[in-house]
Amino acid sequence: MGTVLIDGIEVEIGDGERLNGIQAARLAGKEVPHYCWHAGLSVVASCRMCLVETGRRDPETGHISMVPKLVPACQTPATNDTVFITDSKKVMDARALVEEDLLIRHPIDCPICDKAGECYLQDYHFEHGRDERRADLQPFTSRRRSLGDTVTLFVDRCVMCSRCVRFCREVTGTRELMVVNRGSHEEIDVFPGFPLKNKMAGNVVDLCPVGALGDKDFLYQQRVWFMNGHDHVCGGCSTGCSIRVEENQDRIYRVKPRENQQINQWWMCDDGRYGWHYIHDSNRVTGPQRRAGEQTVEWDQILADLDAELRNRGRIAAVLSPFQTVEEAYLLAQYVRSIDAEALLGVGPIPLEGKDESFVNNFTIRAEKCPNRKGVQHVVAGVQGDHVDWRTFQEKLDADDSIQAVWVVGGGPSQCDLYGEQSIASLRRRATLIVQDLFPTTLWKAADYQLSTPAFAERAGSFVNHADRLQSVDWAVRPPAGVYTDGQLYWRLLARNGLYQADVVRRELAAEIGYFALAGEEIPRDGVCLTLNQLAVDSTSVGPA
Repeated sequence: MGTVLIDGIEVEIGDGERLNGIQAARLAGKEVPHYCWHAGLSVVASCRMCLVETGRRDPETGHISMVPKLVPACQTPATNDTVFITDSKKVMDARALVEEDLLIRHPIDCPICDKAGECYLQDYHFEHGRDERRADLQPFTSRRRSLGDTVTLFVDRCVMCSRCVRFCREVTGTRELMVVNRGSHEEIDVFPGFPLKNKMAGNVVDLCPVGALGDKDFLYQQRVWFMNGHDHVCGGCSTGCSIRVEENQDRIYRVKPRENQQINQWWMCDDGRYGWHYIHDSNRVTGPQRRAGEQTVEWDQILADLDAELRNRGRIAAVLSPFQTVEEAYLLAQYVRSIDAEALLGVGPIPLEGKDESFVNNFTIRAEKCPNRKGVQHVVAGVQGDHVDWRTFQEKLDADDSIQAVWVVGGGPSQCDLYGEQSIASLRRRATLIVQDLFPTTLWKAADYQLSTPAFAERAGSFVNHADRLQSVDWAVRPPAGVYTDGQLYWRLLARNGLYQADVVRRELAAEIGYFALAGEEIPRDGVCLTLNQLAVDSTSVGPA
């Protein structure tokens, strides 16, 4: 263990832990301002905003000797007995000079800038800038040009931190961005003929500390101070990126990644970033219907009729969706098993697109386009005793004519049918077919009971990604009027008291199914690896031969 002194506060760092002055200061509760430094990128120390005083403390005498000049905290390692001073007059004056220099050439267009309210330049000016402006005020608007399909550059707002350039070199490896010209004429630009269109391009907007890079999808849509942010999990693929859903009055305006070193580091792909618009599609199913006459009915009536009909059918089968949370899948399995103790359970079709695509930093966009295949598979295996995939489910269903009722849950973002004509015909042969989906697909139209289902951001519960990491989240937006969430629906059919609470079901699930044993406690923000429990169990069985 080592000790670092930050403004007179001692903080301990672990053996082999490599921290710089900015990171060490955070351990002491101090925030060192910075523009160019980012923990996921190389260090360039170009902005000079993080200048601090530094020195060393003699471990024997306690005497502190300081370096005469200020040093960039981002480039200065924090080792045992390193001393940092982050709030002296010398440091504050240096920060004020950096701010003053940046604002001399910066357009005064904050009222129309999308970054207003979350801009480093604004925040640092009020905290570290000068009280009065010494240069003449020359209001002008920033030049703008398109860098690609998703990003616009406001040229004169740029503070040349080079985060976006380093991201395209070090994370995606695509190198579309570069710095052109020299001195005060430096600008960010794309290589001629190579627009910014890699599959993670939207991250450069998150990285930009000011309003230089604008997201075309979000540009001028909403002020950031009107939006509420919610931690959630991306429903786009089995990577299960940790995300922040930002909404106003239950309408999503922006989805951004949140840091999770166990899953997606600081990033997310553009498919997930921009793939949420279907949530507000006017074609969504927004209530229960009966196919006979296609009349709309109230939930109270259709649930009573549905429950009575299932109890009269005898044998039942249910297809759980890889887009459901594990709590929702578990409740549906419990419901059908409460009617038919031998009910056949299976997992619906797993949508696949292309192959897994990895980037320089080992971030991977998965070909498996669903967030919870592993979790739902383990629910089925835990309740039924074995895992039944979609193909096996069809074979078992076709071989058992005694099954006269089938409940199928969809919920994928695509309006394309995942079920072929042969599958639909096989399911339709049963006396009762119940289908839950987001959109009126061919299978949904063929159902006797047509029910709505929520989108990923409207679900509360847990998702398990490809690497067995479970993340538990609350809903980010409420579903449209007339839509019951799956949890609410199954909770009510099971006649449980009170309101649906995902954490209650998760603890019950953890007690019933061994794979989820570690999910019984409070779930950390970055999730919990469920296979650690299995590894611990396996290790206890290993002994001398």
